Amino acid sequence: MATKTLLTIEDFSKLVADGSRYELSRGELVPMTPVNFQHGKIVIRFGGLLDQFVQRQQLGAVGTEIGFHLARNPDTLRAPDIAFVAKEREPQGAAALKFAELAPDLAVEVLSPDDSASEVLKKIEEYLAAGVRLIWIADPVTQTVTVYRSLDDVRVLTADQELDGGAVLPGFRVRIADIFAV
Repeated sequence: MATKTLLTIEDFSKLVADGSRYELSRGELVPMTPVNFQHGKIVIRFGGLLDQFVQRQQLGAVGTEIGFHLARNPDTLRAPDIAFVAKEREPQGAAALKFAELAPDLAVEVLSPDDSASEVLKKIEEYLAAGVRLIWIADPVTQTVTVYRSLDDVRVLTADQELDGGAVLPGFRVRIADIFAV
């Protein structure tokens, strides 16, 4: 019977030093495939809307594909398409040059055609278990955003509705249609 070799963050860092794109889920490598053109445009549009708001309000930082070390033994490192970290929690100095040793306050994933429902749910569960306060899953096909505050507090918003930042990003509001207007 074969046994799996689980990786630590330190092993993972050495492995991806060549620029390969992976995440780490409970010690196992998860390949990150390049995204299509539409996906990239939506990430920039959505991230730009968030970043403008966050900078104007001086709330913290917005970034794309930041590695967040969510769990140890086995290690989990996820890189959401877009993430927000509140100002008082932002890594500083040398810590900002490494994978973030914290969970983001907000994680945003833009679905790609090859994303499986089980893989997306696994990410959501890992984010919530690590303490992510708000998760937005943007679906370009249906032009919806699913909002997760917990596995019991889930809401699907359609193109004619408005997404708000709640307690995580107070005052942030955007029409769902505007996120996908690329």
